[in-house]
Amino acid sequence: MNREVDPPLVLYIEDNRDNRILVKRVLEAEGYRVLEAEDATNGIELARQIRPALILLDINLPGLDGYEATARLKALDELRHVPIVAVTANVMKGDREKTLAAGCSGYIQKPIDVDRLPLQLAAFLPG
Repeated sequence: MNREVDPPLVLYIEDNRDNRILVKRVLEAEGYRVLEAEDATNGIELARQIRPALILLDINLPGLDGYEATARLKALDELRHVPIVAVTANVMKGDREKTLAAGCSGYIQKPIDVDRLPLQLAAFLPG
């Protein structure tokens, strides 16, 4: 029996509108479903509601930053196992390690390579 499977749902938490538009276009063209949040507080609440397959998270968010957002997401039983991939312009020595130590599953540098992004995310999804 060949049943259609829902495409993976990705939540992108990013304050920059242009980045959200770009990532959404790239991922939707590859068959992903994408929902967006402009800040960490709304992103955490949305994640609780929709239970995404993966969360893309900007680290440099105003107010509640990506490190704290990751800690709060990982503290929620229903989201503990959802991969969180940091998307950040923080590319100094030690930034990748700091992001992973904060609980992120992966780290993608900005500017985003639109050709590689779908493959980078697929590595964090089952199947």
